[in-house]
Amino acid sequence: MGTFTIVVDSNCDLPPEYVKEHGFKVLPMPFSLDGREHNLGSWQEISSQEYYAALRRGSVAKTTLINHGAFVAAFSEYAKEGREALFIILSSGLSATYQNAETALQEVRAAYPGCGIHIIDCLSATSGHGFLAMLAANRRAEGFSAGETAAWLEEKKHVCFGLFTVDDLMYLHRGGRLSKFSAVAGSMLGVKPLLNIAPDGTLKLKEKVRGRKAALQLLASQIKRSIHPDTMLDTIMISHTDCFGDAQMFAEMIKAAINVRQVLIMMTGPVIGAHLGPGAIAVVFEADMTRTEYERKYYG
Repeated sequence: MGTFTIVVDSNCDLPPEYVKEHGFKVLPMPFSLDGREHNLGSWQEISSQEYYAALRRGSVAKTTLINHGAFVAAFSEYAKEGREALFIILSSGLSATYQNAETALQEVRAAYPGCGIHIIDCLSATSGHGFLAMLAANRRAEGFSAGETAAWLEEKKHVCFGLFTVDDLMYLHRGGRLSKFSAVAGSMLGVKPLLNIAPDGTLKLKEKVRGRKAALQLLASQIKRSIHPDTMLDTIMISHTDCFGDAQMFAEMIKAAINVRQVLIMMTGPVIGAHLGPGAIAVVFEADMTRTEYERKYYG
């Protein structure tokens, strides 16, 4: 293992065994369910099944960003001891958490000049966040420093794609992504949206189709058209909000459409799950073009 620590927030949704194996540190991102606070930011106090079952019953989940003080405390821990650390943080396009990290780091650097703390705006969420952390772990294992890894990730993150579809349009309406009329009408017609993580790290509605299977087929086709025909992808990550059967079906669609060494399936955590609702499917992979190039080619 390398000489620097990789720190993620709990939104990254990496399996606990992977986090432990690679020595990651995790900053909790709080959430509440029906007014009850959960400060560990993940599944320690409630299981994924209980959480999504509650959402299906109409429970209300709310999320809270990681505040300035929490980042100052976390950064200071490493700066005081002269240890290097790389913090990979939820997209600035989805949360003010990264802005809090930036101001906190300025404060800590003023107190500890030359501290070896590096922060990365992952411009993604859930499995996209975790995907970038896995790349960082691989880079560290090859002997690169925290600074070298951070600089490499700043380039790499622009070719890491995140695509989503959701089962219930009302969650997008509550998050301000869709009007109530469109959400109600779309739900009645069985409309399923395709969303992506845009170049600026925001979530954008790109296309709509009718039916679940058609939505998953559209996601698979989006992966295919972003890579060269002869590309062999190393890893594709699928995350889901309590719909493992659909995630498995989608994995088989991907394997039939493109060349990939492994497809990993994981559960989306409570933070992003609160905004996508039960039944969402997301896919993350490394494309052969940047997000900006993709946008210009297919949606420009």
